[in-house]
Amino acid sequence: MSDTYKEAGDARGTFFGHPKGLFVLFFAEMWERFSYYGMRALLIFYLVQHWMFSDGEASVIYGAYTALVYITPVIGGYLADRYLGQRKAVLFGAVLLTFGHFLMAFEGSGGQDAAALNIFWLALAFIIVGSGFLKANISVIVGQLYSRTDVRRDGAYTIFYMGINLGAALGAIIAGVLGQVYGWKYGFGAAGIGMLFGLLVFIWGKPYLMGRGEAKNPERLEAKHFGMKFEWILYGLSMMVIGLVWFLIQYQALVGTVLGISGAILVIYVLYIALVKLPAVDRDRIFAAMFLIFGSILFWALFEQAGSSLNLFTDRSVDRSMFGWEVPAAVFQSINAIYIVLLAPFFAILWTWLARRGWEPSAPAKFGLGMTQLGAGFLVLVLGASSVGAGELTPVLFIFLIYLLHTTGELCLSPVGLSAMNRLAPAHMASLIMGTWFFASATGNFAAGLISAATSAEGAGPDVVIEVYSTVGWVAVGVGVGVMLIAPLIKKLMHLDKLEDDDGITVDRSA
Repeated sequence: MSDTYKEAGDARGTFFGHPKGLFVLFFAEMWERFSYYGMRALLIFYLVQHWMFSDGEASVIYGAYTALVYITPVIGGYLADRYLGQRKAVLFGAVLLTFGHFLMAFEGSGGQDAAALNIFWLALAFIIVGSGFLKANISVIVGQLYSRTDVRRDGAYTIFYMGINLGAALGAIIAGVLGQVYGWKYGFGAAGIGMLFGLLVFIWGKPYLMGRGEAKNPERLEAKHFGMKFEWILYGLSMMVIGLVWFLIQYQALVGTVLGISGAILVIYVLYIALVKLPAVDRDRIFAAMFLIFGSILFWALFEQAGSSLNLFTDRSVDRSMFGWEVPAAVFQSINAIYIVLLAPFFAILWTWLARRGWEPSAPAKFGLGMTQLGAGFLVLVLGASSVGAGELTPVLFIFLIYLLHTTGELCLSPVGLSAMNRLAPAHMASLIMGTWFFASATGNFAAGLISAATSAEGAGPDVVIEVYSTVGWVAVGVGVGVMLIAPLIKKLMHLDKLEDDDGITVDRSA
């Protein structure tokens, strides 16, 4: 049993039973999420109220943007695996994100002013590519702080996830109020300051990462080509990708095409490696990971209504008066994050407590639970909206309830999924599989934009939104129950009884 609790690399000591590097990553990611979610809370309103896009156009732009945020980690993960290492990739991504968020503070005169709009598209491009280098790779570094069989892993990812959402809550509240009450540039400027803090924390905390995430072949990065270090050539090529993304974000239909083609190529590539190059156990684990990845697509397609259709519904069809103040709709984006901050420690303790007794649900079973709760959240909001008369505002209580159920569902799926990707992937495919996980989120986010646009058809009112929410709610509940039924089969493919640490020690986690 002592090997199960082995504290790999804890030479600098622990904090609350975890390597101190976890908390460096916690705070770095907290500030990065402050910037991202602060901007996200405002984006749909910024598109509709400042740039004067229709609800449908804004929803598709929002979906394309969030999709690209999640597809670029495939590129960032590949470059980290092959060349840069995760730490350099995260650092480069943080620099791009800082610049992009500060560019968002340039709002121009609004409307369809072409010059100002081009700067806006450029700001989004910097944020998208920066996220591609940071998102997948910082999660991989978390996993590298632990052995593959360490029972603290799920708890560590849940703690890390709490940091993500602490930043998200603060960002939605601070940037949301500043942006909607005092002016867009103040909200986006606050997001930029948050990203700068995240960059500084990551630089300061390098020693506590204990050498994790470094390039496997640093000499290769130092080698010169055309008079320039190979490392800087990679950064230069990445800057060219910003130009490509700047183009794509303006033509959202192309994003869907790119997702379809690149998604098919990625899945074929991963399955080819699994079938041709991996031993049977690793092959089965990749199949299990792909099942979880595909299952997450539907979850994110529905969950991400929060930033688009649900955000607009809250603004227009919910009684937001609380304690004599009409709360800006963007601030409600913080509810999910606040719930996670409050509930994540409970879930972290719960999973560890159950694991030590052999009662912990498998990762596939947790996925099914998460999907069922997601659907239940939509159905609760439908019930609340139906309880008032036509044309009446929905009581704000039901917004708190939908976010509560979506949060408990998210805690059953997202941090557990991050942990499962890192555990199931062979070491040489870690960032690729994590990038594929985020690619599924990209697909889900793009689908979320299309679903949101369907609620914003010409002349559509809140009754159309409620009708769509009723449909997707029942679909999610049905899929969740189905996933729980086949969870034992997927668990067998994970071969938890044959997991090995980096030193070759096998620990039975099949209970």
